[in-house]
Amino acid sequence: MPDFKPLSETVFASPQIELPDVAFAKTSGVTTIVNNRPDGEEPSAPQSQAIEAEALAAGLDYISIPIGHSGFSEVQVDAMVEAMKGAKGSMLAYCRSGTRSTFLWALASAKMGANPDAVTQAALAAGFDVSPVRPMMDMLATR
Repeated sequence: MPDFKPLSETVFASPQIELPDVAFAKTSGVTTIVNNRPDGEEPSAPQSQAIEAEALAAGLDYISIPIGHSGFSEVQVDAMVEAMKGAKGSMLAYCRSGTRSTFLWALASAKMGANPDAVTQAALAAGFDVSPVRPMMDMLATR
């Protein structure tokens, strides 16, 4: 069974998903899948094209916002903001462990006006520590 962790009422983070997890996501109310994993990071994992094809076949929206180990850019944060605003229901974001997806959600949420303390607590409740991106969250929240 997939490990979809709720970050908010409409956003879940997950470790790498497999093709059958797309159907589970759909039955769980997910309407948008966001891939935060760069292709080739783990060659044995399903790559972006395979997950996208499975998502589209299931009637789900699919967005790729790859986050490498070099960190986060404002372009990526803006892409996540747009994905969150455009989602027609619940969203599932995944990467290797779910951490990068959670960090990106936290940054986008802060940029959208969410209270960084509340975002931090929601992430902690899902098992993620967003303290490495907290200074950036605070900066985005004050804009």
